[in-house]
Amino acid sequence: MKYSTCVCFSWSLLTVAVIPVSLGEMYTSLLNVKQAISVERKLIDYLKTYIDHESERLEDVKRFYAKVSGLHTELYKGPATAMANPLVAFTLIKRLHSEWLNVVHSNEAQENTQDTSGGDNAPYSCSQLSPPNPPTHLLALCCPALRSSYEKEEADLPKLEDLQGAAKGLMRLQDVYVLQVASLVRGLFQRVTEGQPIDIYRPAVAYEQQDYYHSVQWLEESVRLFRGAGGEWIPENAGTLEDALDHLAFSHFKTGNISYALSLSQELLHHDPMNGRVLQNVEKYERLLFRSPPLSITDHGLKRPTSNNLRTRDTYETLCQTQGSQQMHFKNPRLFCDFFTNGNPGLLLLPVRREVLSLQPYVVLYHNFITDTEAEDIKTTAHAGDSAHSTVGKLDQKISMLTGLNVKHPYGEYLQVVNYGIGGHYEPHFDHATSPSSPVGKQMDP
Repeated sequence: MKYSTCVCFSWSLLTVAVIPVSLGEMYTSLLNVKQAISVERKLIDYLKTYIDHESERLEDVKRFYAKVSGLHTELYKGPATAMANPLVAFTLIKRLHSEWLNVVHSNEAQENTQDTSGGDNAPYSCSQLSPPNPPTHLLALCCPALRSSYEKEEADLPKLEDLQGAAKGLMRLQDVYVLQVASLVRGLFQRVTEGQPIDIYRPAVAYEQQDYYHSVQWLEESVRLFRGAGGEWIPENAGTLEDALDHLAFSHFKTGNISYALSLSQELLHHDPMNGRVLQNVEKYERLLFRSPPLSITDHGLKRPTSNNLRTRDTYETLCQTQGSQQMHFKNPRLFCDFFTNGNPGLLLLPVRREVLSLQPYVVLYHNFITDTEAEDIKTTAHAGDSAHSTVGKLDQKISMLTGLNVKHPYGEYLQVVNYGIGGHYEPHFDHATSPSSPVGKQMDP
C-alpha cells in the first residue's frame, strides 16, 4: 500500500507540472526541476513584455476614446454641425468608415500574441502599397464584446463609396475656393476654423483615379505631417510614412517630376531598404534622368485637369469665390439692395428683401425668405411636393409671386432639401432645360 500511494502521488505531480515536457521525465531529476525554474523565468519575461505592449495598446485606445468623445462634447453641439461644415462631415465619415475599424480590429493586439522571432508569424510590413483595410488574417480583436457591439452598428456605418465621395467633395471645394491643403488639414475653411485639424485621407481616392494633381498635394501634406511626428503611427491611421512616400513618389513620376520621385524613393529605401520593388523604381528613375536632364520646376509644375466646359466652370467658380461680396458693390454701383414685390399684390404688405449679387449672369439673393419655423417643417422630407405639407404649398405660391414662374410639377422640380452632399456633390450643371428635345423641355411643350 505504501508503494502504491507513492506511485499515485508521482502521477499526480506529473499531471500538474509536467504536461509541457515532451519526454515526461522532469520528475526523475532535480536538475530538470531546476531547468523548469529557468523556463518559468523566461515565461515571466515574455509575460512582462506582453503586459507592456498591451498597456501601450490600451493607452492608444484610451487616447482614441478621449479624442472621439471630446468631439461629441465640444464640436458636435448641434445636429446640423456636421452638415454645415464639410471638414467636420468628412472627418466624421472617415472616422466611422476606417478609424473605428482599425481600432476594433487592432493589428497591435495580434502582434502582441505573435512570435517575435521573425519567422512566419512576423508582423505584416506596411512598406508596400497598403490595401484599404488590414489583411483579414492579421485582424485581432480588442475584445469579443467590443467586436460584437461594433458589428451590430456596422450596417449603418459609411461605406467606401461614402468616404470616396466625401474626399471628392473636399477636393472640389479646394478647387473652387482655391484653398491650400495645409489650411484644410488644420481645419481652416472660408476664414473660419473649428479648431480641430483633420486627418489626411487615404490617397486611394485621387490616386486610383489617376488624378495626380490632387494626390500630389494631399500626399505632400501627409508626408510633411508624418515627418513632423517622426514617422509615428497610431492604430486608427490607415497608412504610414512609407505608404505616403511610396504613393507620392509615383504620383510625381506620373506628373513628370522624375528627380523628386527619385529623391522620395531613396528616402523610402532608408526606412525599408529591402523593398525590391522600390529598388527597381530607383534604378528606373536613374536611367530616365541619365537619358534626359531633369525638367525645371516650372516645366513640371502641377496643372489642374481641364474641363469640357471651362468657360462655364470659371464663371461658376468666380461666383462662388466672391459670393457677391460687398467689395463687388464698390466696383459696380448698379448692384443694390431693396424691398421687392415684383408688382404682385400678395407681397405689397410683406415685401421680400432682395440683394442683386451679379448682373451678368443675373444672380439675386432673397434674405429671410423662409422663416425658421417653415425651415423646420420643410426638413421633414427631401423631395417635397405641395401635398406633402401645407408649408410647402405656401412656399411654392410665394416663389410664384416673387418670380412670376409656375413652379408646380411638371414645370418645376419638387423642392429638394439637404440633397447636394459635401462640397455640392455634383459638378457644375444647369438646373433648367438646355434643349427643347430634353425630357424637361418636352414636359414644358404646350
